[in-house]
Amino acid sequence: MSNPIEKANVLVDALPYIKEFHGKTVVIKYGGHAMLNEELQKAVINDVILMKLVGINPVIVHGGGPEINRLLKRLDIQSEFVNGLRVTDGDTMEVVEMVLVGKLNKGIVTHINQNGGKAIGLSGKDGGLLAAEKKITSGVNAEGEETDFDLGFVGEIVSVNTEPLDMLIERDYIPVVSPIGVGTAGESYNINADYAAAEIAVALGAEKLIILTDVEGICVDKDDPATLISSLRVNEVGNLVERKIISGGMIPKVDCCVKAIDGGVKSAHILDGRRPHSILLEMLTKDGIGTMVAK
Repeated sequence: MSNPIEKANVLVDALPYIKEFHGKTVVIKYGGHAMLNEELQKAVINDVILMKLVGINPVIVHGGGPEINRLLKRLDIQSEFVNGLRVTDGDTMEVVEMVLVGKLNKGIVTHINQNGGKAIGLSGKDGGLLAAEKKITSGVNAEGEETDFDLGFVGEIVSVNTEPLDMLIERDYIPVVSPIGVGTAGESYNINADYAAAEIAVALGAEKLIILTDVEGICVDKDDPATLISSLRVNEVGNLVERKIISGGMIPKVDCCVKAIDGGVKSAHILDGRRPHSILLEMLTKDGIGTMVAK
C-alpha cells in the first residue's frame, strides 16, 4: 500500500473499532506456526504492542508443544499421549516448565520490550495465578475397555487469581502467561494453553478471547478455505460436531470458546496465525477473519 491516502483511509476506518475496544481486555492464546516463524512472530508482537498503544489491554497466554517435543527428544525422554494430552511424569514436567517458563515466556517478553512495548512474564505459579489439581481423563485402554487414565502432572484449573494481571494491566504492562498451574502442595501442573486462556478470559471479564491456530478457522470442508464459517453461535456447535465439521484438534479449541462465552466473554475467535497481522485484521477491520463464536 504505497498511496498515502490509502494508508490514511485504513487508519480512519480503524477508528470506530479502536473506540469500541478502548479500555477492554483481550486474551490471546499464542501458539502454533505463529510462534515458530520469525516473520509471524514479529507480526504478532507488533499487533499486540499496537493494541496496547491505542488503549486495548492484551493478555498473552502461550503454548510451546513443538519446543517441548524437541527438548524431550534431545534428552531421550519418551512421550505418551492420551486423548491428545501429554502424559507428564516428573522428568517431563521439569522439561515442560523449563521450556515454557524459562525459555519461551522470556523470549516473548524480550521481543515485546525490544519493539517498543512493556511486558512482564508470569507463570501460573506466580501470585497463585492458576490454582490447579490433577486432571483425570477417560479413554479406551489396550483391551478396548473404557477406563480412567492418570496423566501424571497434567492439571486442570481450579481458580484464577486475577490480582497479578490486574496490577500489571493498570500499570500499562502486557502480561505474558505460561500455562503452568500450582497445586495445594506447591507442585507444578502442565495446563493446556487453550483452556488456560479461556479460564483467564472469563476471570478477567475479557471482551474477547482470540485463539491463534494453523488453520483458517472452522470450514465446512476442511480442505476448502472458501467454506469458512465466519460466525457461529454456541447452540450450533453440537450439530457441527455431530456432522464432523468440527472434529479432531478443533474440538477442544471450540470447547474453550464455548466455555469462555458461557463465562461471560463477549466473543471468541479462532484465527489463522499463519496469516500476518491476523489479530489486527480481526480487531480493527469491518470484515474480520477466521471464525467468531458468540452467544
